[in-house]
Amino acid sequence: MQLTVAVIGAPHGLKGELRLDVRTDQPERRLGIGAMLETDPQEAGPLTVARTREYKGAIYAMFSECTDRTMAERLRGVKLTVETDEDDYVEEDAFYEHELVGLEVLDPEGYELGRIIGLETFPAQDMLVVREPDGDVARVPFVREIVTEVDLDDNCVVVRAPQGLFSADGEADGADLGEKSDDQREEAAEEE
Repeated sequence: MQLTVAVIGAPHGLKGELRLDVRTDQPERRLGIGAMLETDPQEAGPLTVARTREYKGAIYAMFSECTDRTMAERLRGVKLTVETDEDDYVEEDAFYEHELVGLEVLDPEGYELGRIIGLETFPAQDMLVVREPDGDVARVPFVREIVTEVDLDDNCVVVRAPQGLFSADGEADGADLGEKSDDQREEAAEEE
């Protein structure tokens, strides 16, 4: 199975160094010097790690196959991938994106809130991208306080969502914030 280790970002300097958007919990293992990484799209690679460094919380890499800024510009947006067996490294409460996509999102009472269509990775926390039944998209912080259960066997996750996270909550909020329903508007018009 192909797993994304990082996504190549903007070039840094003139010698082909690139900023990486790291998607692995083990960058030292996956991005070590000499590591050969497959790419998506395939024609961009494979790429061999020549050097990595961390600067102000970001990871930068140089690849043997990329020696100048022009080549580096062509690599922007390319995914660095590795072939792995899921059993190679198993961490409790850790999930791959492909395991989450398609799962039903339920509230604690079992009502459907939507389906997971993606996972976005950020430095502070990951976000589940959820398509709601009405077609709207919500981003749910993938933290234990909000996503209380992930049940791969039942194909669902349970979310204790704060008010306003999903669009149906926002509609209810509007009435509480002084917005008038159609009936209330008609009554106000008749009084004038």
